Amino acid sequence: MVATVTPATLADRRRRGEKLTLIDVRTPAEYGEVHVDFARNVPLDRLTPKDIAGLGGDGPVYFVCKSGGRSHKACEKMLAAGIDKVVSVEGGTAACEAAGLPVVRGRKVMSLERQVRIAAGTLVAIGAALAAFGPDAPVNWKVIGAGLAGFIGCGLVFAGVTDTCGMAMLLARMPWNQAAASSATFCSRMLLAGLLATSLSGQALAQHTKDSLDLVQQGVAQQKAVLVDCREPDEWKDGHVTGAVSLPLSTLERGVPPDQLARILPKDKIVYVHCLAGGRCLAAAKILQNSGYDVRPLKPGYPDLTKAGFPTVVGP
Repeated sequence: MVATVTPATLADRRRRGEKLTLIDVRTPAEYGEVHVDFARNVPLDRLTPKDIAGLGGDGPVYFVCKSGGRSHKACEKMLAAGIDKVVSVEGGTAACEAAGLPVVRGRKVMSLERQVRIAAGTLVAIGAALAAFGPDAPVNWKVIGAGLAGFIGCGLVFAGVTDTCGMAMLLARMPWNQAAASSATFCSRMLLAGLLATSLSGQALAQHTKDSLDLVQQGVAQQKAVLVDCREPDEWKDGHVTGAVSLPLSTLERGVPPDQLARILPKDKIVYVHCLAGGRCLAAAKILQNSGYDVRPLKPGYPDLTKAGFPTVVGP
């Protein structure tokens, strides 16, 4: 039986000056986004009894994750290895913050649970699309598609019954879930996600425009077009095209009220969207298209724009 503790109790012990050993078993990227300030990161897929032995001294070792599932598994793993002074923190990191424990924040990332839902949904959609529209020859893609959708469905049932998710363990090892994931890696990942979603669901995402950079410059100069930079604020501060509008993809994904968006982007102008390497702008363009804009995502990224002679500036 796994012992648990409420975040409120943990916070109270911290205020009393007790020495607490807290291990955050989420991925390095999740940990980097936000974590309890005295927590140490040891991802669940890398956690071994050797990491924990002797850490807690006379007291227990506490485990925390996003919502309590992975910390519970970490405790089970240690108990099976004969280490019994382990405790799972109920509710995860968000509950700890709500209970008054100090946290450290970094760049926002996508949680592992969301990644699993997206990956599983994408594969099922691909399978369904192939089963419905795939050719019978020279390869019977309909059978392959049905088999793929069925395989993922069985995998989800197995994960629910056993509370073990192989897809989550695989995704946890991906480069973007590590602390050093770069903007270029993120951009490439978004491009891959866009291509997968297109092939899967049959719904065409925005395509890179064939307009030349000379035409883009001309449109912006004549005030017939506006240039939108969908990179994140820290990337924008490191350098951006003079006169461009900063509209991060993360902000668009959270949702911008139509009246606020209309004040930023006029609908009577062409909207050229760029990012670092041509990936994130596809996702941003799709969102803006759904809001009624004439959006043309640029395959050339910010470095290409600077080489093409677009004036740039550093700072906010």
